[in-house]
Amino acid sequence: MRNYIYKTIITIIAVIVIFEFTIGKELSQINEKINYFGTADGRKEIIISLKKEMKKANEKENYLDDEERELIKNFILKIKKELSL
Repeated sequence: MRNYIYKTIITIIAVIVIFEFTIGKELSQINEKINYFGTADGRKEIIISLKKEMKKANEKENYLDDEERELIKNFILKIKKELSL
């Protein structure tokens, strides 16, 4: 009985340690990023990044390639047809 308890305690400690070094570390990093974007500085950084991406998109001549245009066109036509019923 005593050996069973020791083995159980060792197994539980091993599982906790493995969790902390694998999944726990990833969750911690994700939580830090979420907290950073919740701050005023984080939101300012997001806005600056979005502005840069919008400027790059405006400099492009075409936003979409041929395949994307065809997909969007077909999707819009399908929605128009469905709404006209």
